[in-house]
Amino acid sequence: MDKTKGDQQLRLQVERLSLFHEVGKALVSNLDVQNILQVIMEKLSEFIHADNWSLLMVDEDAKELYFEIAIGTNAQQLKDVRLKIGEGIAGTVAQTGEPLLVADVNSDPRFAARVDEVTGMTTQSVVCVPIRAHGRILGVIELLNCVGKEKFKEDDLPLLGNLADYAAIALENARYVQRITELTITDDCTSLYNARHLRFVLDAEIYRSRRYGYEFSIIFIDLDRFKMVNDTHGHLAGSKLLSLVGDLIKSNLRLIDYAFRYGGDEFVILLPQTGKEQAFVVVRRLKDLLNSTVFLAEEGLNLKLTASFGLACFPQDGQTRNELLLLADKAMYLAKQTRRNSIAVANEGIRA
Repeated sequence: MDKTKGDQQLRLQVERLSLFHEVGKALVSNLDVQNILQVIMEKLSEFIHADNWSLLMVDEDAKELYFEIAIGTNAQQLKDVRLKIGEGIAGTVAQTGEPLLVADVNSDPRFAARVDEVTGMTTQSVVCVPIRAHGRILGVIELLNCVGKEKFKEDDLPLLGNLADYAAIALENARYVQRITELTITDDCTSLYNARHLRFVLDAEIYRSRRYGYEFSIIFIDLDRFKMVNDTHGHLAGSKLLSLVGDLIKSNLRLIDYAFRYGGDEFVILLPQTGKEQAFVVVRRLKDLLNSTVFLAEEGLNLKLTASFGLACFPQDGQTRNELLLLADKAMYLAKQTRRNSIAVANEGIRA
């Protein structure tokens, strides 16, 4: 009897080591966090059989949990369900950071029955562990209704805790990769995209517009007499001013538009699926906003600012990246050299 029990424990240990090996292998061979989390949940389902198993992520801004991965009975209906932090078993675990095993949810006042109402299933038991990294709760792993035995066991918690640690590593790695990517394509001063990313985006937009017969427009912006700001008020004030101009530009564009800091005091805007006349309306609005805004008022400087604008459109003005950039740049310099605080259009000249 003792030998049989020892053999079972050895087999269980080998199975757990194999599980961790598979998850660890996925972790080091794949940077796609969604794939890694999927592997974790699939391996978990092989080891602990449950009606439903879910990975819920924390939305820190909304203070809510949402279902990143859900597998089991009517799991697809959970994609739009959100739980407040502290609501239900999963919400409680996200709030306290402590694992929970509830053998009978009907006797636990923390259970949120509204999730069952969405899926049409009946939850009987729950085991739930937090996904934690650097003292922050990133999410929760939750299993419902153990299959093949009466209830979940306390022995299940260490296994789930270890898998939650792997999930935390995957999520942290994904955030680091995202941050590194952001640093390579964004400008430090303004948080707009940088000139390197402009070339990539512009090539992609040319390809897409050729394929579907779209127009798009490029706007060059050069701040007038910006050097005087640096010379008079210092480079810190100049950097803050550039950041504020970047915010003004970005906040007045559509979600599909792109804004770039091209270098120095120059900015570029890419307006997909936008012809020349529509783009001119956008430029005129930005020009008016710039003229009517008082910058660095909190610092007591109360600066007014103008800019020179150049506009070029695909495909009528140019059909390659270099042609479009050159024409928009030339139009901007025409505006700057002629009268400043004005708009010039490629192959047309200054517009009133």
